[in-house]
Amino acid sequence: MSFAFVFPGQGSQGLKMMDGIKDLGVVKTLFEQAADILGVDLLAMLDEDNTNNINQTVNTQPLMLVAGYATYLAWIEQTNKSPSIVAGHSLGEWTALVASGVIKIEDAISLVRIRAQAMQNAVPVGSGVMAAVLGLDDDKVVAICNQVSSENNGVISAVNFNSPGQVVIAGEEHLFEDVANKLKDAGAKKVQKLQVSVPAHCGLMQGAANQLAHALNNIEFSLPKTLIIQNADAKIHNDIASIKDALIKQVYTPVLWSQTIKYMVNNGTNNIVECGPGKVLTGLNKRIDSTIVSYNLHNQENIQQVCSAV
Repeated sequence: MSFAFVFPGQGSQGLKMMDGIKDLGVVKTLFEQAADILGVDLLAMLDEDNTNNINQTVNTQPLMLVAGYATYLAWIEQTNKSPSIVAGHSLGEWTALVASGVIKIEDAISLVRIRAQAMQNAVPVGSGVMAAVLGLDDDKVVAICNQVSSENNGVISAVNFNSPGQVVIAGEEHLFEDVANKLKDAGAKKVQKLQVSVPAHCGLMQGAANQLAHALNNIEFSLPKTLIIQNADAKIHNDIASIKDALIKQVYTPVLWSQTIKYMVNNGTNNIVECGPGKVLTGLNKRIDSTIVSYNLHNQENIQQVCSAV
């Protein structure tokens, strides 16, 4: 049976999220490797009494990378079953690239920290915003964001096409009230600010993308051993230049998640495993296509259950 792995990104983190597999040797080793590279004990952060540290972008992004890949390593070690195709949501794309053999994990850890810092530095704290828009057609969200941006010579845009009726917008904080009112007037059921520290995937991140592009120059990339669909265009790329280009564009262009999942289903893969903490992607995927059979990996019991099913 063919099956896909999808890797969650920023927003799926939580305290104790690795408790189900943190005692496994491959998991311990990977988190120790990350601590050596970053000088920060990410696993210890998960045992703190609040989420302040794990919610800082410079920590969240490497944390979710390592958590997702550690889960993947635990799966491979115990099942020796490889997915036919992979993808990751936003930051999760980096995990997918590592799992598919495109980037070495040690390089990815360093690059993700650079990416996170560049994104954090691109916009002064408090001047950016992200918000979820519920219950409005994608085209209407795009049109209203474009209208507000044009009228104010600013930046506010649709950045995550997560599922039908759920779009995330990002941009300048001072434009939020205007765009939120127009979205609600157009029929949006809810416009809810997200607790994130950077307005990802919008034009404000162009500078961060440039810094990332520079950092990639000295990194060895390989052709994927497993097919990977990338966020920027919801396509599979078979040459390293295109893979890099899509990875850089992802920083300042929308995440096409609905298109990504539709691509999988249309090409015969509707068994989709969310590999890593939480069930955010599982919920989105079911709203994109009700025929999808969803699985989650985040503890030992899950690994055995999913192995028996796929």
